[in-house]
Amino acid sequence: MTQERVATGLSHGGRAHPRHGARAVRRALEQAGLDRADSVLLFLTPEYAPNPEAALRAAAREAGTLQVVGCTGAGILTEKEWVLDSPGAAAMVFGDPLRLTVPTAETPVGEESMLLSLCTPSGLTADWLDVTARRIGAISGDLFGHGPFKVWRSSRVAECGYVEAVIGGAGGVITASQGVRALTSPIEVAEVHGYDIKRLGNYPALNVLVKSLPHGIREMERIPLHLIMGGVTFGDPMTAIREGRYRLNHIVSANLRDQSITLSHPLSRGERLFWAMRDAITAERDMRATIEHAHKSLKAEPDFAFLFPCMGRGPHFYGNRDRDLELLAARFPGLPVIGMYGNGEIGPLDGSNHLYQYSTILGLFHTPSGSKAYSV
Repeated sequence: MTQERVATGLSHGGRAHPRHGARAVRRALEQAGLDRADSVLLFLTPEYAPNPEAALRAAAREAGTLQVVGCTGAGILTEKEWVLDSPGAAAMVFGDPLRLTVPTAETPVGEESMLLSLCTPSGLTADWLDVTARRIGAISGDLFGHGPFKVWRSSRVAECGYVEAVIGGAGGVITASQGVRALTSPIEVAEVHGYDIKRLGNYPALNVLVKSLPHGIREMERIPLHLIMGGVTFGDPMTAIREGRYRLNHIVSANLRDQSITLSHPLSRGERLFWAMRDAITAERDMRATIEHAHKSLKAEPDFAFLFPCMGRGPHFYGNRDRDLELLAARFPGLPVIGMYGNGEIGPLDGSNHLYQYSTILGLFHTPSGSKAYSV
């Protein structure tokens, strides 16, 4: 059997049994042609969150290594399938020279490193997020946001609520698909009080939003604010939307009394904001462009990929299909892919690491000696 150095496996069934962790690893090892793994990335469904230790031990025994890193997510995925409705495990095994290395005082993180980064909602802090190394990952989640949430490294639950591992032996590109439909061009924030946007340009913020909505949405008795958000641009506002240089800012409330809009994060006067709407067609088109941009930036054929879609961006958004995963698998048939559906996505934006929402983070990785080519 040809040794591929990296491969995935997935197992799921009626209950959260430790054997799913072992079976996912065994299938990945068989696919890779490896007897043992140097390290393992293991994702488990929320049913394991109260007590993941047995599954971690089973996976470690099967892999022949204690270097098992991962977390629980609302769902799990590989290039072959996604799972949101039954207990299970997804594993990616790495063989030399590929490895996931947990940083220590003796092996600090370099500025050029790429960090697999996973955390619980309580484990996420600005200090942890704000490092020079590029992060890729997600926040552990479930379908209802109630928890418990667990992350692990070295086959043990990390009580601090976060884990990170250097992706060694490969170069990579990390990109994000925010995939929203712009309803306006970027407009200068003319008046703002804390979280409340009072005026955009010369007009009340709510008035600008309502006038920008598609006719069918505008005529609804209640505007679906959960589908609408603001996009705050970076750099040249003329090209920011096209180039993805924006962060999404979610609407908390629309205030009829003063025609203001309350956002989830405060803005400053003079910043540029555009109104946007979540839309499956736009998201699919943007994901296709994101894949091509990542491939072009990688300047090589990928050997494996990480994919972290928001749980609000996966099959529930696309009508019981994960179009993001389907597009990636179609573009690179046979490419090992692993990921999980989280409660927030982590990736670079405008030169620093950023917490995304309703987005999909893609990492494409290439080993210097990689020889396998994937094509349509």
